[in-house]
Amino acid sequence: MSSKIILDFEKPIVELEKKIEEMKLMSNDLDISSEIVFLEKKVNDLKLQVYKQLTRWQRVQIARHPERPLTLDYIHNCFDSFIELHGDRKFKDDPAIIGGFAELDGSPVMIVGHQKGRDTKSNLYRNFGMSNPEGYRKANRLFAMAEKFNRPVITFLDTPGAFPGIEAEERGQAEAIARNLMQMSSLKVPIVIVIIGEGASGGAIGIGVGDRVLMFENSWYSVISPESCSSILWRSWDFKEQAAEALQLTAVDLKKQGIIDEIIEEPIGGAHKDPDFMFKIVKSTLIKEIKQLQKLSQDKLIKNRREKFYQMGVWNE
Repeated sequence: MSSKIILDFEKPIVELEKKIEEMKLMSNDLDISSEIVFLEKKVNDLKLQVYKQLTRWQRVQIARHPERPLTLDYIHNCFDSFIELHGDRKFKDDPAIIGGFAELDGSPVMIVGHQKGRDTKSNLYRNFGMSNPEGYRKANRLFAMAEKFNRPVITFLDTPGAFPGIEAEERGQAEAIARNLMQMSSLKVPIVIVIIGEGASGGAIGIGVGDRVLMFENSWYSVISPESCSSILWRSWDFKEQAAEALQLTAVDLKKQGIIDEIIEEPIGGAHKDPDFMFKIVKSTLIKEIKQLQKLSQDKLIKNRREKFYQMGVWNE
């Protein structure tokens, strides 16, 4: 799958690919097959060189790629019989967080996830994946329903953060997120977390407490975005690349630190290069993880989940 949007570090690859296409058009009149083969090998080698040595900031850029599959894409391609549920029964429905009942390989589950838009109109409708308190309260309601009907919970994280507007704070943004943390830590059903793109701050952790935390190879997960970190430390966004390095926010970093459990590999270039491959690997991974978690008793499930999060971080007394 070719991308219409090219990131800066991808330009040398795209230029070579264009040259190959031009040469293929010329090959009707000239025998240049050997030159084409040589360039194709050069492109493949360049892709490996670029994508296997990405900086942390470059992975942040891929995680934000507009063509990257979103939560609804995974829902429609990995699950059956999805029924979306709306509203928090207190204020309104929040389109930045979606959720509902579905079936995974014939087994009932509850899905909750952040949802961004594809263009300006849909991004405004989804508030760019930044939820208000009612979104977290909707998630809270769905978690309670999952426990009531004994359905495993699967959440998809992809947000630049919880919405920071005054109205969100007035309606209790921090309280809504905190209540979710408390609820998810004691939920009596398995919870699998999948970080598919951006995982920023309390906006992500608000639906991110689970038994297993899986993270895409080119996603990021941190208490703060590189730009915001740069603006605090250097009073400018110009140092976002240095901030990304310091934050150690990639899947490899977080696996070493014990923050996440598993890295889901992506195709060369990112998930948007081969969405069908990603749908297959996500579905098979979720089936495997849930089957393993369902073998545990409720008490063991909760005990392991709490201990997992207790052990995160470093402190002195």
